[in-house]
Amino acid sequence: MKISLLLLALVGTLALSACDQRQATPVVVPVAVPGPAGATGATGATGATAAAGATGATGATGATGYDGASGAKGATGSTGSTGSTGATGPSGGATGATGSTGATGATGATGDTGAPGYDGAKGDKGDKGRTGDTVVVVPK
Repeated sequence: MKISLLLLALVGTLALSACDQRQATPVVVPVAVPGPAGATGATGATGATAAAGATGATGATGATGYDGASGAKGATGSTGSTGSTGATGPSGGATGATGSTGATGATGATGDTGAPGYDGAKGDKGDKGRTGDTVVVVPK
């Protein structure tokens, strides 16, 4: 039994020592070598025409101006005074002359004209719409 144990220990030692050995494996890195240039590729298809840009919005309308104030009414003219009564003549005498007519009252002053109303602010002009892109077509 001693021999078989000894033989078994020897085989175990050899097996374990064989597993412990490691060798570094060199890594092979492929290097790209440029070759000659290939043939020119075919021309690509023509692109689609772009859609027209949207039209800009219209600017807002300006506010309405204010009406000017009305002028004040002129004052009424004064009433003319009544003419004097003629003197009575002597009995059988001539009738006295008719008194003068009173002067016409002055015309009242005309009120000032109201100031003109203000114009409302002008609305902003809408932005110009964007123009579509130009496409150049190259024949084959």
